[in-house]
Amino acid sequence: MTVRQFLLVVEIRTKIISVSTYLLATLYALAAGASISPVTAALLAVAVLCVDMGTTAFNTFYDYVRGVDSPLLTVEPDKVLLHEGVAPAHALLVSLALYAVAAAAGFAVASLSSWWIIAAGFVGMLVGFFYNGGPLPISRTPLGELFAGGFLGAVLFLVVSFVYAGEMTLDALIASVPSTLLIAAVLAVNNTCDREGDHAAGRRTLSIVLGARGAPFLVDLLCTGSYIVLAVVLSGRATAAPAAVLVAAGAVASAAMLVGMHRRGYSHTTKHRNMAAMMRIVMVYTAVYAAALILAA
Repeated sequence: MTVRQFLLVVEIRTKIISVSTYLLATLYALAAGASISPVTAALLAVAVLCVDMGTTAFNTFYDYVRGVDSPLLTVEPDKVLLHEGVAPAHALLVSLALYAVAAAAGFAVASLSSWWIIAAGFVGMLVGFFYNGGPLPISRTPLGELFAGGFLGAVLFLVVSFVYAGEMTLDALIASVPSTLLIAAVLAVNNTCDREGDHAAGRRTLSIVLGARGAPFLVDLLCTGSYIVLAVVLSGRATAAPAAVLVAAGAVASAAMLVGMHRRGYSHTTKHRNMAAMMRIVMVYTAVYAAALILAA
């Protein structure tokens, strides 16, 4: 496995999702007055990124061995196990190695903050594995968006803010909701493009349940909801006026990209471009939210 193939196995371009939540939770803690140790922040970043990459490597492995990635339907060039002959065992070893690094970093974070972090990390890795592993993977059910958004959004946001602030608050939970909705939208785009292949593999994702017309509407609903909730979250701050301008600009830019996705349609052939567009939406959202939190801090 080359470095390029490793980066494709862990889908490095999608790691903006966990990085976004980590960054926003860190900035939220700073805006709330928390004192952050650079060592703790660095170790926590390693743990978060390795769990995310390890989970994706598990997904890559199981999608291949269970036939979800099919030579007849999957045309994405990033699927190196399918198109470049990378051994599935290598993807499995990568995932296990990344989880081991994440566990080591997590223990270090716990020693500097709270031992409850070990329990949170263990549950996170367990969910990451069972998302595509086990006898009934979460990815085969309509609950994928809920688990992806919930764990990479709300749960991760709360864990990061807890490490810095030493407590979990209702305000932090509310602040995590926009990220939760947007991350669910990322998976909705992925699953809507994969409807044909997922159906052939026996999956019953939410996109399959909603159908060809309803699934794209779910993407729009989740993206719109994330910006609406973000506007509400930022409205009570002293910097509400400039934050409102930032949110409006981000919403317009994101809407333009959603329009482009609708024009292309959602299918295996458009998945690569649609996911790239969705990653740009995540980056715009992250920049908007981050700028508002920096102003507040």
